[in-house]
Amino acid sequence: MNKVFLIGNLTRDPELTETAGGVSVCHFAIAVNRSYTTQDGERQTDFFNCTAWRGLADTVARYVKKGSKVAVSGSIQIRNYEDNQGQRRTAVDVIAQDVEFLTTKNAGGDDFYDAPAPAPERSNAPAKRKPALESFDDDGDIPF
Repeated sequence: MNKVFLIGNLTRDPELTETAGGVSVCHFAIAVNRSYTTQDGERQTDFFNCTAWRGLADTVARYVKKGSKVAVSGSIQIRNYEDNQGQRRTAVDVIAQDVEFLTTKNAGGDDFYDAPAPAPERSNAPAKRKPALESFDDDGDIPF
Protein backbone atom coordinates (compact mmCIF):
# COMPACT_ATOMS: atom_id res chain seq x y z
CA MET A 1 0.00 0.00 0.00
CA ASN A 2 1.38 3.40 -1.00
CA LYS A 3 -0.25 6.01 1.27
CA VAL A 4 1.16 9.14 2.89
CA PHE A 5 -0.33 11.72 5.28
CA LEU A 6 1.43 15.05 5.79
CA ILE A 7 0.61 18.26 7.65
CA GLY A 8 2.67 21.32 6.84
CA ASN A 9 2.82 24.84 5.47
CA LEU A 10 3.11 25.84 1.82
CA THR A 11 6.60 27.10 1.01
CA ARG A 12 5.42 29.09 -2.03
CA ASP A 13 2.20 29.97 -3.81
CA PRO A 14 0.72 27.04 -5.76
CA GLU A 15 1.31 26.95 -9.52
CA LEU A 16 -1.73 26.00 -11.61
CA THR A 17 -1.22 24.86 -15.21
CA GLU A 18 -3.04 22.71 -17.73
CA THR A 19 -1.86 19.71 -19.68
CA ALA A 20 -2.08 19.71 -23.48
CA GLY A 21 -5.37 17.83 -23.04
CA GLY A 22 -6.83 20.60 -20.85
CA VAL A 23 -6.50 18.81 -17.47
CA SER A 24 -5.71 21.08 -14.51
CA VAL A 25 -2.56 20.31 -12.55
CA CYS A 26 -1.34 22.21 -9.50
CA HIS A 27 2.20 22.00 -8.11
CA PHE A 28 2.94 23.11 -4.57
CA ALA A 29 5.47 22.34 -1.86
CA ILE A 30 4.99 21.97 1.88
CA ALA A 31 7.39 22.15 4.81
CA VAL A 32 6.75 19.53 7.49
CA ASN A 33 8.38 19.84 10.91
CA ARG A 34 9.75 16.68 12.46
CA SER A 35 8.37 15.76 15.87
CA TYR A 36 11.73 15.98 17.64
CA THR A 37 14.54 18.51 18.03
CA THR A 38 18.29 18.09 17.62
CA GLN A 39 20.74 18.27 20.54
CA ASP A 40 21.09 21.97 19.75
CA GLY A 41 17.33 22.42 20.26
CA GLU A 42 16.64 22.99 16.57
CA ARG A 43 13.65 21.39 14.89
CA GLN A 44 14.37 19.68 11.58
CA THR A 45 12.07 20.29 8.62
CA ASP A 46 11.39 18.14 5.57
CA PHE A 47 10.20 19.60 2.27
CA PHE A 48 7.80 17.75 -0.03
CA ASN A 49 6.80 18.55 -3.60
CA CYS A 50 3.10 17.84 -4.12
CA THR A 51 0.92 17.58 -7.21
CA ALA A 52 -2.87 17.81 -7.36
CA TRP A 53 -4.96 17.05 -10.45
CA ARG A 54 -8.30 18.15 -11.94
CA GLY A 55 -10.84 19.70 -9.55
CA LEU A 56 -8.55 19.35 -6.54
CA ALA A 57 -5.87 21.27 -8.45
CA ASP A 58 -8.30 24.14 -9.10
CA THR A 59 -9.40 24.21 -5.47
CA VAL A 60 -5.87 24.21 -4.05
CA ALA A 61 -4.76 26.97 -6.43
CA ARG A 62 -7.77 29.09 -5.50
CA TYR A 63 -7.84 28.81 -1.71
CA VAL A 64 -4.28 28.45 -0.41
CA LYS A 65 -1.09 30.46 -0.69
CA LYS A 66 2.41 30.58 0.74
CA GLY A 67 2.28 29.94 4.49
CA SER A 68 -1.13 28.23 4.51
CA LYS A 69 -1.29 25.12 6.70
CA VAL A 70 -2.67 22.06 4.90
CA ALA A 71 -3.13 18.34 5.48
CA VAL A 72 -2.28 16.30 2.39
CA SER A 73 -3.09 12.65 1.89
CA GLY A 74 -2.02 10.81 -1.19
CA SER A 75 0.64 8.52 -2.59
CA ILE A 76 4.36 8.78 -3.21
CA GLN A 77 5.63 8.75 -6.77
CA ILE A 78 9.30 8.35 -7.63
CA ARG A 79 10.55 9.60 -10.98
CA ASN A 80 13.97 9.60 -12.58
CA TYR A 81 15.28 12.38 -14.79
CA GLU A 82 18.49 13.75 -16.21
CA ASP A 83 19.68 17.18 -15.05
CA ASN A 84 21.42 19.85 -17.15
CA GLN A 85 24.85 18.29 -16.52
CA GLY A 86 23.69 14.86 -17.70
CA GLN A 87 23.51 13.37 -14.20
CA ARG A 88 20.68 10.95 -13.44
CA ARG A 89 18.56 12.22 -10.58
CA THR A 90 15.65 10.85 -8.61
CA ALA A 91 12.74 13.00 -7.45
CA VAL A 92 10.10 12.04 -4.89
CA ASP A 93 6.67 13.63 -5.32
CA VAL A 94 3.44 13.35 -3.34
CA ILE A 95 0.41 12.89 -5.59
CA ALA A 96 -2.36 14.51 -3.55
CA GLN A 97 -5.68 12.69 -3.40
CA ASP A 98 -7.10 14.96 -0.69
CA VAL A 99 -6.04 18.35 0.66
CA GLU A 100 -7.65 19.78 3.77
CA PHE A 101 -7.16 23.47 4.53
CA LEU A 102 -6.12 23.99 8.14
CA THR A 103 -5.43 27.73 8.14
CA THR A 104 -8.27 29.62 9.78
CA LYS A 105 -10.28 31.96 7.61
CA ASN A 106 -9.01 35.10 9.35
CA ALA A 107 -5.37 34.01 9.09
CA GLY A 108 -5.59 33.24 5.37
CA GLY A 109 -4.78 36.74 4.18
CA ASP A 110 -6.62 36.09 0.92
CA ASP A 111 -9.48 38.24 -0.35
CA PHE A 112 -11.73 35.18 -0.10
CA TYR A 113 -10.95 34.78 3.58
CA ASP A 114 -10.83 38.46 4.55
CA ALA A 115 -14.11 39.44 2.95
CA PRO A 116 -16.45 40.59 5.72
CA ALA A 117 -19.67 38.68 6.13
CA PRO A 118 -22.66 40.61 4.86
CA ALA A 119 -24.60 42.35 7.59
CA PRO A 120 -27.99 40.78 8.29
CA GLU A 121 -30.91 42.76 6.97
CA ARG A 122 -32.94 44.46 9.66
CA SER A 123 -36.63 45.04 9.53
CA ASN A 124 -39.15 46.71 11.78
CA ALA A 125 -41.42 43.67 11.75
CA PRO A 126 -41.90 41.98 15.12
CA ALA A 127 -39.80 38.89 15.69
CA LYS A 128 -41.56 35.64 14.90
CA ARG A 129 -42.29 33.47 17.89
CA LYS A 130 -41.68 29.77 17.86
CA PRO A 131 -44.85 27.72 18.20
CA ALA A 132 -45.54 26.46 21.72
CA LEU A 133 -45.27 22.74 22.31
CA GLU A 134 -48.54 21.02 23.00
CA SER A 135 -48.88 18.62 25.91
CA PHE A 136 -50.23 15.13 25.32
CA ASP A 137 -51.92 12.58 27.55
CA ASP A 138 -49.36 9.93 28.46
CA ASP A 139 -50.67 6.95 30.36
CA GLY A 140 -47.13 5.56 30.74
CA ASP A 141 -47.84 2.56 28.53
CA ILE A 142 -45.24 1.88 25.86
CA PRO A 143 -46.96 1.85 22.45
CA PHE A 144 -44.97 -1.07 21.03
